[in-house]
Amino acid sequence: MAQHETDVVIVGAGLAGLAAATHLHRAGVPCAVLEADDDVGGRVRTDVVDGFRLDRGFQILNPAYPAVRRLVDVDALRLGRYWRAVRVADDDHVSLLGQPLDVPRALRDIAARRYLSAKDLAALAALSARVAAGPAKAIVDREDRTTLDELRHAGLSERAVRTVFRPFLSGVFLEAELSTSARFFQLVWRSFLRSAPSLPALGMGELPRQLARRLPTTAVHLDTPVEEVRPGAVRTAGGDVWRARAVLVATDGSTAARLAGTPEPRWNSGTTWYFAPPRSPLPEPVIVVDARGGPIVTTSVVSEVCPTYAPSDRALVSASALTSLPDAEVRRALGRLYRTDAAGWPLLGRYEIARGLPSMPPPHDIRRDVRLDDGLYVCGDHRDTSSLQGALASGARAARAVLREVGARV
Repeated sequence: MAQHETDVVIVGAGLAGLAAATHLHRAGVPCAVLEADDDVGGRVRTDVVDGFRLDRGFQILNPAYPAVRRLVDVDALRLGRYWRAVRVADDDHVSLLGQPLDVPRALRDIAARRYLSAKDLAALAALSARVAAGPAKAIVDREDRTTLDELRHAGLSERAVRTVFRPFLSGVFLEAELSTSARFFQLVWRSFLRSAPSLPALGMGELPRQLARRLPTTAVHLDTPVEEVRPGAVRTAGGDVWRARAVLVATDGSTAARLAGTPEPRWNSGTTWYFAPPRSPLPEPVIVVDARGGPIVTTSVVSEVCPTYAPSDRALVSASALTSLPDAEVRRALGRLYRTDAAGWPLLGRYEIARGLPSMPPPHDIRRDVRLDDGLYVCGDHRDTSSLQGALASGARAARAVLREVGARV
């Protein structure tokens, strides 16, 4: 059993822990990051399989997130961008709905009013203007309700919600009832209005790796699970003890509940499949949703968004559902959505994510306290919003709180 001393110990090298470590390092405060897994990133990881890049679950990066702009060198990620649009498919029609300034051809399908009536378009424009105007704090301070109630309150029809918004947002929230906080929906919608969702050329796992590279090489300790935390001390599974002026628990919500006694969140779960068809079934960087409300909530040809996700002579298709399904059923659904025969598509990977996102029913407190006790702090998307922005912002808030206690200044 070894004894270690440092100023701050951070438990967890996910985005929240790495964001906190980055702020502390910038302030000149030594810290040690203890990570149970074999690499940084937490739930934001990318596997390389036969030359394909497979993110662990449906994940996208929005460059408009404020914490991303503050912490990340976005240009270095070499982003591929989705269209700010969705392709809506049913048994008879396929429509492209989105921002005509980005995708001019969407204007024809919008004008056809197959899924969105003139009243829906006016209601959506008013909602978007209200969300985009003013500071984000105005959204945080608004009375909260469910996303479904927010869409109805905005004047969107049941048909628009059923065929467009419910399928698309189910993939974002990992829940089908749209019971997620309207505050979070508005913040996400605000980011979509400002920037296109994107993917790093080397996969979503490049985001935490970029943050980790800014830290001293001795700061991050992989394969180091933690068994016990208390103010000023951490004990690892191997019996080592780390003593520090402050301890920051930056794990997922369930692990934080075990280590620090915080309330454990309820989880929204999902499953993502990756297939390698011989050629792209849709030459568009766009998310496809099922207007019928089928088992697949979102799918896209990822190699059209980022060609580096697949070898030059192959395509990569992702598909996500809220539950686990037989592979054959997923292929049938994809064949219908892409109007092709997907029965022979090779399966590259399947990720069943039981702890996908902490659920956020209203009223959702977006700025939960990060200080638990003298010398003990907690951060993560379960203390903010269930998003990359929430994890990064919570880590930054916790770092500032730690700095106030240890007497340093940013």
